[in-house]
Amino acid sequence: MSPAMLNMWISFVGMGLMILAVIAIYLSRYKCKHKFFKAITAIFAYACMITGGLIMIYIVFSGPSGT
Repeated sequence: MSPAMLNMWISFVGMGLMILAVIAIYLSRYKCKHKFFKAITAIFAYACMITGGLIMIYIVFSGPSGT
């Protein structure tokens, strides 16, 4: 697999984590009634958002990959 294709798949994982974080934050704020589940869902969501953001920073700052 070429480095460009690998970067593409890594960026897809980062975007997927960010989408998962948005869904988890929505569930945490509007659907969960129990405080414990709200906290667990929010922690999971923010962990996904931070991980996805770090992946995106890595992809952007790694520069163009020669094919």
